[in-house]
Amino acid sequence: MSALTQQVRALLAQMPADPHGAPLVRRAGAAGVLSVPVAGMELCREETAAALFEVYSDEYGLPCMTTDTLYDLLGAAVFELGPAGLLEVTEAFSELESAEFPEVGVCRWYAYRLAVSFWYEGARSRPMTAGEAAAALYLSDHARIAGASSADPRHLARHVRQGAGWAPTAALLRLGSAVSADLARVPDPRGDGGWLYRRLMPDRQRARRCFDLIRSSTPVPLPLIVRTDAGDYLTGATPPPGPGNRWARPLRAEW
Repeated sequence: MSALTQQVRALLAQMPADPHGAPLVRRAGAAGVLSVPVAGMELCREETAAALFEVYSDEYGLPCMTTDTLYDLLGAAVFELGPAGLLEVTEAFSELESAEFPEVGVCRWYAYRLAVSFWYEGARSRPMTAGEAAAALYLSDHARIAGASSADPRHLARHVRQGAGWAPTAALLRLGSAVSADLARVPDPRGDGGWLYRRLMPDRQRARRCFDLIRSSTPVPLPLIVRTDAGDYLTGATPPPGPGNRWARPLRAEW
């Protein structure tokens, strides 16, 4: 392990660790599948996407739309459609190809986002951002000189998990925002991750390599970021892939 990694780990050791309370518990309705609880029903992803498609408009494609806003739209659509109407629109929606109709693909990703949000009891969760994953990969033992196995999805996923385990999740979130701000020009509203970024990720070329690997066409399985009802942040499980057998890797945190 390099001297740089030893220094990084020493700095991380000085930060408050993740809380060690009761373990995260999968929501009962989500056992084995990704589903969304709404109006007393458990909707599968395709039903969720079909309902959202009924109320979709271009304004809902804005990146600042919150998961709560999405959920409110879903609730309104389900109320309007009713069980019979939902079945009908789902059958029609399932015939549509995401590649042919971009808004169909958007709704399927929205449905995935809602489903992973309800993964745990007493918490909300979201996909790890590309910046957070790149920061975790940087902090891991991932090869500092890219080798033949560097782009293997399982190799990358293992090292993302390793790096995320070394860093308190709250610190990883700040690092991720700073990485995206520096390497993708995504505004960081809080702007409080710059100091950590400069101290923990001083090798900008390595940071860029890690970021590019996460943003590449390689479908890297990424874990969830979890916010408990008590306000604590944790790194969760790795969910099933989303549409196109890919994991989400947004540039912005999608709460």
